[in-house]
Amino acid sequence: MVPRFPRVRVVVVAALALVWICAVLARLSYLQLFQYGDYLSRARRQQQRIVEISPRRGVIYDRNLRELAMSIQVDSCFAVPSEISDPDMVAGLLSEVLDLSRDEIHGKLKVSRSFVWIARKLPPEKVERLQSLNLRGIYFQKESRRFYPKRELASHVLGFVDIDEVGRGGIEHQFDSVIRSKPGRLLILADARHRWYDRDEQSPGAGSSVVLTLDEKIQYIAEKELAAAIRQTRAKFGSIVVQDPHSGEILALANWPAFNPNTPGEARAEARLNRAVATIHEPGSTFKIVTLAGAIEEGLTHPNEWVDCQMGAIYIAGHRIRDHKPFGVLNISQVMANSSDVGAIKIGLRMGAPKLYDYIRAFGFGQTTGIELPAETRGLLRGLNNWTPVSVGSISMGQEIGVTEVQTVSAFSAIANGGLLYKPRVVRGIRQGEEFTPSVRPEPQRVVSPETAATMRRMFEGVILNGTGNLAQLDGYTAGGKTGTAQKIDPATGRYSLTEHIATFAGFAPLNEPAVTVVVVIDSPVGAFHGGDVAAPIFRRVTQQVLAYLNVPQDVPLPVQQQLARARLLNAASIDVSDFSPAQRIEQEPSLPVFPPEAFAEAAGESAPTVAIEEGEGVVVPQLGGMSVRAVTEACMRVGLAPVLIGTGVAVEQKPEAGQRLPRGGRVTVRFARSAESGRGN
Repeated sequence: MVPRFPRVRVVVVAALALVWICAVLARLSYLQLFQYGDYLSRARRQQQRIVEISPRRGVIYDRNLRELAMSIQVDSCFAVPSEISDPDMVAGLLSEVLDLSRDEIHGKLKVSRSFVWIARKLPPEKVERLQSLNLRGIYFQKESRRFYPKRELASHVLGFVDIDEVGRGGIEHQFDSVIRSKPGRLLILADARHRWYDRDEQSPGAGSSVVLTLDEKIQYIAEKELAAAIRQTRAKFGSIVVQDPHSGEILALANWPAFNPNTPGEARAEARLNRAVATIHEPGSTFKIVTLAGAIEEGLTHPNEWVDCQMGAIYIAGHRIRDHKPFGVLNISQVMANSSDVGAIKIGLRMGAPKLYDYIRAFGFGQTTGIELPAETRGLLRGLNNWTPVSVGSISMGQEIGVTEVQTVSAFSAIANGGLLYKPRVVRGIRQGEEFTPSVRPEPQRVVSPETAATMRRMFEGVILNGTGNLAQLDGYTAGGKTGTAQKIDPATGRYSLTEHIATFAGFAPLNEPAVTVVVVIDSPVGAFHGGDVAAPIFRRVTQQVLAYLNVPQDVPLPVQQQLARARLLNAASIDVSDFSPAQRIEQEPSLPVFPPEAFAEAAGESAPTVAIEEGEGVVVPQLGGMSVRAVTEACMRVGLAPVLIGTGVAVEQKPEAGQRLPRGGRVTVRFARSAESGRGN
């Protein structure tokens, strides 16, 4: 017989083995099915480190797709402390290159053994110096860095970003979610001793680009003239806003002081403040646009009505309000031209508080405009129930109310374009690759009738031709506008300051077909402080250059010598940007040059060459039909004739006709229209 004991032992061993196998399988099943996630996360914490890489932001363009903000690739320095055998020595060497203290770098090396940032987004020269040290455990990673090639140009509109490429001002902040892409990732793999042995990089995506309504060259004109005005007047602050009155698009928005968005930390907080949308001031007499436009629209007055201005003094609820000059009887046009506070107050009292309040709101004051910029203030307009008996008089002449430059330019554009209030815009649309999505343009709101707007334009022209805005007259263009002078509130006393004022000029040109609306605000000038003395000349210089750059046809004939001077300037090779830094230099295009209006007088002065007029020698009149204003001017100048230009567009009629003879220097009258067909039909 076969013994039974060995068979029993085999069974017992097999049973024990089966139990052991079942236990192992049960344990493995438990670990894999129930504890898998926990152990995997532990392993990843020990072996992997995920570091975010700065996202690549989209480009910010001006209206002509010139780059105002872009992202470039730079090197950031990081360390793997587990590979550094002498942290003190490494900290000492790095501190000399990075301008950081030895203790700060040494402290960073103690934070982690697998990965730690030492310095991010370094300039190339520092990267080269660090690489030349050839230190073990020191590595470099490419990251995106925001770069503003024009430096201070349009800095308040563009804004800036922080070290993580998050927008902190302007368009960068307002459209951060659009411009900013998903960040990239750097995966660091380390062993059990935290020694780095591999890495995997996931590049960041590309954000969408933003196309602004700003024109780089018009922005440069505004900023250049504003800086010159601040130097001349020694003012504390200033702003200039240029707008297309027919669309609400902002062509330029300049503030002083400015800052370099490449190094925002070096600028004071007040320099980074977009004063044109975020601060308020009393408008002074520019606010008479609301008082008089509302009264004319309501049929309560007309430009030829005579008003007794009481020799510059009026009493309201026991308060005496004095004019800046004693005036007697003036008509409404003269009230506007001479900026009579008493005349405006009488019209305001005739309107009454409710009507005046309604027109203030209709013109966009006391509420945000909705411009695509952060920190916009709605201004200061108290509710009707908080008005005092003096308020109607004070507000009628521009006191007891706070406005912004953007609100003011939009209100004047409403008069310029025929009575429509457009929402001011700084963004034309979003660009993703080659696909462009335009911004939604809200419908404008009618404020006054076209007839009232035309009446106001003629009155504003009188301000420049015969009133307080005489220094705003343009060469070759009609214009309309209004001066304003307001006293600032003294913070110490809470009363109006006797020494600090705000000088304003708001206007548009040309008068009948305005191409631009311009608002100039100079805060606390030293010496002369009236809007007509301080702000009006700045309006003239800015508007003259902008109209020339936009190639807007002149609507006022110039003397022969000034036309010759203009022709020479139009033939200039390029825009003078000699005071631009190399990073700011504008790429030249075949367009009109920017030149100061003083050049007209200088070129047409005694030193300018003259055209010899020889009596009896005839000049054949050329065929000018179908030519532009500029082509007509050049053609006449070539043969020695003086053109008299009427209207805009293309030439549809000329006198004398082509082929006739005139003495050299004779005048040729040319009428222009938007199209040849429309001209012949009249």
